[in-house]
Amino acid sequence: MLARLDRWQRAHPAVAFPVAVLKKFGEDRASSLAALSAYYAFFSMFPLLLAFVSILGFVLEGNPQLRQDVIDTTLERIPVIGAELRDDIHPLTGSGFALAIGLVGALWAGLGVIVALERAFAEVWDVPRMDQPNGLKARARGLVVLIVFGVTLVAATIAAGSAVAGGIDAAGQQVLAVAASLAGNVIVSLTLFALLTPERPAIRSLLPGVGLAAVGLLILQTVGGWYVDHAINGAGATYGVFALVIGLLSWFFLAAHVVVVCAEVNVVLARRLWPRSLTGSLTPADERAFRRISEASRRDRRQQIDVRFEDRDAR
Repeated sequence: MLARLDRWQRAHPAVAFPVAVLKKFGEDRASSLAALSAYYAFFSMFPLLLAFVSILGFVLEGNPQLRQDVIDTTLERIPVIGAELRDDIHPLTGSGFALAIGLVGALWAGLGVIVALERAFAEVWDVPRMDQPNGLKARARGLVVLIVFGVTLVAATIAAGSAVAGGIDAAGQQVLAVAASLAGNVIVSLTLFALLTPERPAIRSLLPGVGLAAVGLLILQTVGGWYVDHAINGAGATYGVFALVIGLLSWFFLAAHVVVVCAEVNVVLARRLWPRSLTGSLTPADERAFRRISEASRRDRRQQIDVRFEDRDAR
């Protein structure tokens, strides 16, 4: 039965492609990499949000209405707890030294997310261990990526906030908010994939994964709002706190998996790693994938890895 199922999925690309994506996701142990990214994202969200609100206070000091619209739009995009933060989030104030320390702490927290995602993308694209940046080099590159990504995220959020703030009816505003959120997700996802993809492919080759990531994150944002309405509102104080924490952790866990799976989609497309085998009989795509995985384990340039496969006819 498994052999018949394997032959059938190989003959149908619409099935063989997602099978190949899921198989490579498992071979890369990408779930653990996504979980690490979610861990850092959870702990970096509040410092980065404080930094964003503080910087926004300086940049839009002369336009408080636009500043509030952008903050409201930002909080709406934050999963699960965005609405809860409307009255609780305030910019960092006080001495310039204290503000600088707060912003540096926020950048350091956000750097953990970028470094974790860098490692995940390097594993997904089978970058040899000797070519993966480590230590200070990884963090220096991650800081550049974080700054560029942050500027893009702020610009997309400001544009979305400006669009939604127009004088239109409630239904039109809702449609515009969804469209602006989707457009913002596309811009942010494209920036993230372009900065983290190691082989620097053409932008058009990143679009399949970017489009899937943008839609997937939009769905997760909607699910986050549903979770608040049905699981948190009306709950007791103690249960509500635990529900918020569990919901936020779960959201970041799922979002990180969406991003990594979409990166796998781009890899499978770029290297034509399908159809894959579900039985012991290897396909050419299996051999290409296993060869790349073996070569990615190189830790020294003097190390040589020779990958061979048994003759198909002999099997």
